[in-house]
Parts: sequence; C-alpha cells; structure tokens
Amino acid sequence: MIYTTLLNIAVFQGMILGLVILKSALFNSKSNRYLAFLLFVLSIVLLNYVFEIQGVFQTYPLLRFLDNIDWIFLLPAFIFLFIINRIDDNVKSRQKTYLCYIPFVYNSILNTIICLDVVAGIYKIPDSYMSIINILQIIQLAMAVFFIMFLPFYSYSMIQYLKDFREKKWITILLTILYLLLTVWLTTYLTGLFFQSDISSTMSVLALAATFIIHWTAYIGIYKYKLAKNKEAIYNFLNNDLAMSTVHLGITEDSLAEEVITTGDYRESITADNIYFQKLEILCREQYIYTDSTLNREKVAEKLGISAGYVSQIINVVTGDNFAHYINRYRVESVKEMISNPEFENYNLLTMGLEAGFTSKTTFYNSFKKVTGQTPNEYKNNVK
Repeated sequence: MIYTTLLNIAVFQGMILGLVILKSALFNSKSNRYLAFLLFVLSIVLLNYVFEIQGVFQTYPLLRFLDNIDWIFLLPAFIFLFIINRIDDNVKSRQKTYLCYIPFVYNSILNTIICLDVVAGIYKIPDSYMSIINILQIIQLAMAVFFIMFLPFYSYSMIQYLKDFREKKWITILLTILYLLLTVWLTTYLTGLFFQSDISSTMSVLALAATFIIHWTAYIGIYKYKLAKNKEAIYNFLNNDLAMSTVHLGITEDSLAEEVITTGDYRESITADNIYFQKLEILCREQYIYTDSTLNREKVAEKLGISAGYVSQIINVVTGDNFAHYINRYRVESVKEMISNPEFENYNLLTMGLEAGFTSKTTFYNSFKKVTGQTPNEYKNNVK
C-alpha cells in the first residue's frame, strides 16, 4: 500500500511539474520543454508499472497498448535533447536530432502491430509471417542495447559545451542517475528474457529509483526556477489566468504597451515579481544570454515578446540599473566564477572576460571595477 502510494505520488508530481514547465511563460523554453517531456515519460512508465502490480491490465486489457509502447526509448532521447538545446548553436546545429526518435517510432509501430493481434484481436498474424516478426524483434532488441547504452554516453560529451560549471554539475548528476537506471533496467530485462528469471523485485527497486529522479528533479526545479518564491504566479498559471494574459500581452502592439507603461501607476506597479523580469532572469541564469557579445535591448525584447523600451523600464525600476550595467553584472559574476573554478586556471583574465560576453578589455576592466570595487587582477589575487 505504501509502495503504490509512493509511486502514485511520483506520477502525480511528475505530471504537475511537467505541466508547470510547459505552461508557464517564465520557465517554458525549448530546452526545458524536453525536461518536461522527460518527466512525462517517467510518469507514464511508473503509471504502467502501477497498473501492472494492481492488475488493471487484466480488467482493462486495451490499456496494454499503452504498456507495450516502449516509452523507455524516449528517456535517453529527451535528456540528450535537453542538454544540446542549452549549448552553443554551432554545436547544436551539427547534431542530427531526428535520429533520436527512430528507435521509439520503430518499436512503437512493431509493438502496435503485434498488439492489434494479441490484445485487440482485430486480425490474426499468419504463422508464415512469424519468422519475419521474430527477425524484427531481434532488431528491436539490438536497437535497444545500442541506443540505450550509446546515447546517454554520447550526451556526456555534450555537457562540456555548457557554459556554467554549476549547471554542468547538476545535469551530469541527472544524466548519471538516468544512465545507471537505464543500464540496470536493460540488464535486468535481458536476464529475465534469456534466463527466464524472476525480475519483479529488481523492477520494484528500479521503480523507486525512478520516483527519486522525479522528486530530485522537482527539487532542482523549485531551486533553480524559484517556483517556491512565485506560488501565486504558479497558481495563476495552473488556472490559465496568467497564461492567457501573457499571450494577450505578447500580441499587443508595442505602441500600446509603451503607452500603458508610461503611466505613473503602472510604473509603480512594476516589481521583481513582474513576469517579464522573471523571464529575463531565467534567460540570464539558465540560458546565459549575456555571453552573446552582440546582445542588445532589441534582442532581449524579441525573446520576451515586448518592446525594447519596456525592457529598459523594467530593468531600471526593479534593479535601478540601465540595461548595459544589468547585463554586465551577470558577465562579471560569470568571470568571478571562472576565477574560482580550477577548470579555468589556464585561462587569462581577458579570455575569461571575452568568454563571459565582454567585447573589449577596457569594457571588461571598467565593468569589473564598477561592480566589485576591484580590478580583475586584484580580485584574482585576493581569491588566491
């Protein structure tokens, strides 16, 4: 009872967190969508296991169609897509991402054909075709072994292109846990298949491990996306009010938006909880847009779906800084992290500054002194 309750809680939590990420204008990015899809797939896998141990498939046999889809193939695909959509576009453009879906599509089609016979009884596969089905299933098994082992391993090589070493750390942990889970699952499955062993106890442990992934990802989500500090906003997102108003604001003419924000009352209403400021913070903290040396108000405004003037006003009212100083603060913090990180010990200070998005030595040194009160050399010597 406690075991199935824990699994049901994990299923519910994974679905809710995935919906929040997809539905929220604050957290919805191309990269994060794949994280949401990963949570959905884990939830579906757990739900199928709950159905299995509670005998739901015997009562409702057509649900076997859901169970016989090899959702497990999507787990390494979505973690890979999550990673590469957070890295440099030049590296990302070289990846043939459509290949990630081939094993899932192949297995889904094959299993559906078999289920239409075995489960639904819509037709009967002739005995003469069973040899072909067997060959296709052998290919399916070989594909599972190669794909589940290779893609997560290849994903490790993509992590090096992430710019923030703290993000590298938590994504590496997530990928490692998922890789171990998939490896143990595949080994257990093959053992049961070839040696006719009872694998139920191991599968139960794996299901608990999957719940850990969901709970841990939820914690990271709360920590990294600061959901706990925006409970009211999340409540509105889940009830469509804020989501609808966001869509409306996104399609409003810039002239109308600028006309509205020029009023004193509206200016005073801008706070740190402003939806566009929060999204800008996410773009800086999670997508590192400040590393783009050509970044300007217009590019940021396009990403946020508002006018460039509104971008400046939000930053000025909330932080007291202008746009350039706001972005340079993030760049300075990035350089400070590089100075403290042994991975960058072979970088000179100017290289770090350029890596963080500064365009020249003068701008870098002036901004660093303005933010920290020290030159980069002084700061480095004090840290050491």
